[in-house]
Amino acid sequence: MDKTQPHPVFKLATELGPLIVFFVANAKFNLFVATGAFMVAIVTAVIVLVFGTLTLVLHDETFIKVKPTIIYGLFAAILGGGLLFGRSFIAILFNQMFNLTPKGWRILTMRWALFFLAMAVLNEIIWRTQSTDFWVTFKAFGAVPLTMVFAISQMPVIKRYHLEPATLEASEAEAGDVSKG
Repeated sequence: MDKTQPHPVFKLATELGPLIVFFVANAKFNLFVATGAFMVAIVTAVIVLVFGTLTLVLHDETFIKVKPTIIYGLFAAILGGGLLFGRSFIAILFNQMFNLTPKGWRILTMRWALFFLAMAVLNEIIWRTQSTDFWVTFKAFGAVPLTMVFAISQMPVIKRYHLEPATLEASEAEAGDVSKG
């Protein structure tokens, strides 16, 4: 096999991965969430394909090691940039799962932007100061658990700024009818 070409399994995963993400997100949530997830997966797949190819063609592992830094930095920039324009891209993707106040979405978006920035910095520190084997182990067994722990740690914010769906009782109370209950 030509070592300058990506492995067929790698190529298949980067081509089919975004489609699988789209179909799963559409089945579980809706078309809007699926479209956002698909866009993120496409960008990620393109970056993986470009940097993976550069790594193979130039026989330089630096390219694949810097890829997570670029992806994390891109996510941080998109989330932070959205906030500068008064938009929460996390709210757009997850408003079907969570019903939060605008302040809740701002806090959650800012925290995720800072998390992705921290992950970019952490990736840079690890690949520049540790062995390749350590970096690979961190990518496989460190980054995903850190992300899950961070996501779980955001539950208090989600609970604090959660809005209950309007109920009949709430509607009546807003209309001034507090005689029930």
